[in-house]
Amino acid sequence: MNIIVLDGYTLNPGDNPWDEVEKLGNLTVYERTDPKDILERSLEADIIVTNKSPLFAETLNRLARLKFISVMATGYNIVDTLTARERGIPVSNVPEYGTDSVAQFTFALLLELCHHVGVHSDSVKTGDWSQSKDWCFWKTPQVLLAGKRMGIVGFGRIGRRVGELAHAFGMEVMAYDVEQKDPPAYSPFCWKTREDLCAEADVISLHCALTDENARFVNQDLLRLMKKEAFLINAARGGLINEHDLGRALNDGMIAGAGLDVVSIEPIENGNPLLSARNCIITPHIAWATTAARRKLMASTAENIKAFMAGKSINVVNGL
Repeated sequence: MNIIVLDGYTLNPGDNPWDEVEKLGNLTVYERTDPKDILERSLEADIIVTNKSPLFAETLNRLARLKFISVMATGYNIVDTLTARERGIPVSNVPEYGTDSVAQFTFALLLELCHHVGVHSDSVKTGDWSQSKDWCFWKTPQVLLAGKRMGIVGFGRIGRRVGELAHAFGMEVMAYDVEQKDPPAYSPFCWKTREDLCAEADVISLHCALTDENARFVNQDLLRLMKKEAFLINAARGGLINEHDLGRALNDGMIAGAGLDVVSIEPIENGNPLLSARNCIITPHIAWATTAARRKLMASTAENIKAFMAGKSINVVNGL
């Protein structure tokens, strides 16, 4: 079978070989594919592997050979799953590979907001400490997490892992989810409405999927509910936030800071208002990208393809 990878570079920039996938068929890997080239590159594919290259109805309906789509991610909104189902094409994702990586990175963002380690390291290297009259100094307030309240929006695998880490730091944990069930064993923990959570939490961390219902729900009205000392963390989807409203809130001192690994349009555009916002840390969507997580994603992708070829598809998201 012809296996076409449309955008393989981020999964394997050179340290995560395609060996297990290559064993399964005639493999062609494109590092990146411009949207205008997706159809041409996919015409001879029996199996397409994609991460962010979209496969919408117009394209799918012209791919006569296509039998299976493997998405190299948990989210699969880049595929028109309904059209694929109508065509009898199973679509599989990788439901769990980066839970620990994303949870860890969430706290990397939060701890940077608390301590600004990079700022202080740069300050030392430019001579500020050697010229100091005192044995220590700090350029930003140093924030203790113990005793503060962590509010988690979206309490799935990643949200629950973030809750465990927050509890280990001595934080009180509160969560909002559309399905409020199976509360964790640790205490204190409580369920909250989304509005109450945002009003009461010292840290708000987003870990929900992006839907039509919650797009840009972090807006001016919600930001006004937050404490002036609160931090906002987003390692989920950039579209959850109204970026103009958040930039204004940060610059006006409405909240204390934000740590973001995602934005609404990626790569980030030069005019994004968050680039000039006060105390806003932005990283280039790397929470998922530990070597261990990428290797697990590669192995799971190979297993998805292998299962399909054996007639026993796994991790299917479109009911086939």
